[in-house]
Amino acid sequence: MGAPGELAGPDGLTLRPWRPGDAPVVLRAFSPLEMARQADRPVTTATEALEWVAEREGERAAGTAYAWAVVGDGVPLGHVSVAAVNHVHGIGWVSYWTAEGARRKGVALGGVRVLARWAFDDLGLHRLELGHRTNNPASCAVAVRAGFRPEGVDREKLRYGDVRYDVERHARLATDHVNDG
Repeated sequence: MGAPGELAGPDGLTLRPWRPGDAPVVLRAFSPLEMARQADRPVTTATEALEWVAEREGERAAGTAYAWAVVGDGVPLGHVSVAAVNHVHGIGWVSYWTAEGARRKGVALGGVRVLARWAFDDLGLHRLELGHRTNNPASCAVAVRAGFRPEGVDREKLRYGDVRYDVERHARLATDHVNDG
């Protein structure tokens, strides 16, 4: 199932597929230690940033994940995606991040709201899930404000280096009544 090239978001934001020309933005986004340790693999060089973009393109072509750059004024400010797409059960896993300079400006929230609506209406999913470290209140606020209800805590689910983190899981259903998205 294909995805459109762009999705209109609030406040002048647009969701569009990542492009090779975005590699410098990706490289900068993963340069802070906090972001680097959350990456599935290192993104520390221009080549690795290009590979990251290519992987997103490959997932989109395979229909297993749909990653979007959240763009404002022509510049990628963040990322939203629905991955682990399972059409049999109608579920997907949502993730998001914003570049350092774009945090606390509604980029993640706007992107997640648009992504969810697209995943329900166009992709035909019924349930979207996401998770965040319990020590990340900003990510929790995005999830709740985007209509994702808390469902529980997965103890010590993530490991970054030698430290394990509990993860609060949230979900949103296509049938949930959610304002603004």
